[in-house]
Amino acid sequence: MSDFTGKTLLITGGTGSFGNAVLDRFLETDVGEIRIFSRDEKKQDDMRHVFQAKMPEASKKLRFYIGDVRDRDSVMNAMRGVDLVFHAAALKQVPSCEFFPMEAVRTNVIGTDNVLYSAIESGVGRVICLSTDKAAYPINAMGTSKAMMEKVAVARSRSAGGTVICCTRYGNVLCSRGSVVPLFIEQIRRGGPMTVTDPNMTRFVMSLEEAVDLVLFAFGNGSAGDIFVQKAPACTIGTLAEAVRRLFGSDCEMKVIGIRHGEKMYETLLTNEECSRAVDMGDYFRVPADNRDLNYDKYFKDGSVERSALSEFNSNNTEIWGVDRVMEKLASLAYIREELEKGV
Repeated sequence: MSDFTGKTLLITGGTGSFGNAVLDRFLETDVGEIRIFSRDEKKQDDMRHVFQAKMPEASKKLRFYIGDVRDRDSVMNAMRGVDLVFHAAALKQVPSCEFFPMEAVRTNVIGTDNVLYSAIESGVGRVICLSTDKAAYPINAMGTSKAMMEKVAVARSRSAGGTVICCTRYGNVLCSRGSVVPLFIEQIRRGGPMTVTDPNMTRFVMSLEEAVDLVLFAFGNGSAGDIFVQKAPACTIGTLAEAVRRLFGSDCEMKVIGIRHGEKMYETLLTNEECSRAVDMGDYFRVPADNRDLNYDKYFKDGSVERSALSEFNSNNTEIWGVDRVMEKLASLAYIREELEKGV
C-alpha cells in the first residue's frame, strides 16, 4: 500500500457499503488518515462504534465529518489536507430519482462539481468518482444524472492542474445496501413470496471487494478524464433469485411484479461509441477522455477510420452465469455467510 503510506483519504458518502468495504481493506494498513464525509450522523456513529470494536488501534485513524456534497463550504471544510478522494456520495435508487429528478441533479451533478472544485482548490492529488452502468445510454433520472456527473468530471479534469480526476463505472454490487439480494433474504424469512421484476432481466455480477479493486486500479492506472470498467459477468434476475432460494434452502414462491419506473431489461457498461476508443487492460477496460478542443472546423477535414473491434459491452453480451456459478459467488461473500449462520 505504498501509494497510501501516510496519506489522508477522504470518502464522500463514506457510511455506505462502499465506504465500509474500503475501511475493511485499508484501515489496518499504513494509510495516515481516513475521513468519512456524509450527512447522516446516526450512520457515522454506528460506523465509529463498529470499527472501534473491530479494529481498536487502527480506528484512531478514522475521522468523521458531517456535511453534504450539495454544500460546497462543508465539502471544503473536510477537504483541507486531503491527498486522495473516493467520491461515492450519490442518490442511487432508480424509482426515487424518477419521482424527484432535481434531487438527483443536486446531489449527483452539482454535488460532484462541489467535490471536484474543492479537491482542485485544496491541491488533492487524485479523485476517483464512482459512477454506474446506468450512465451508459441512460433512460432514467438516476442514470442521466450519473452520465452528467461523468461529463462534469471529464470537463473538470481538463483544467485541474495537479489533481488527476478519473471515473469508475460498475453494475449492481451484490449485497450492497438497497440491492436486491438482502431483499430476497428478508422475503424468504417472512415466508415469501420473493418478488422478481422480470426473470429475464440481466444484470452484471460484482462484489463489493471487486468494486474496491476497480477503484484501486483506476487510482493506480488512470490519467485525467479516464473512465474504467470491469469485465464483469452477468446473470438474469430469475437466476439470481433461484440461487438465493437454493442457498437458503427455501421453496417459497417467486412472484413476477413487472419492471419498475425507469428500469432497463439489460445494463450497458460501455456504449458502442466508447468501445471505438476503449483500451483493453486485461480485467478492465479504460476509456480515455475526448480531449479535443472547441475548434471543431478541423474535424470536417481530419478524422479517423480506425476503431477498436469491441462493440457495446452490456449484460446481455458478456459471460452469462447459471445458477451454480451465482450460488458459488454468493457463498463466497461474507454477508451471505453471516446471513446463512442466522438461519431462515
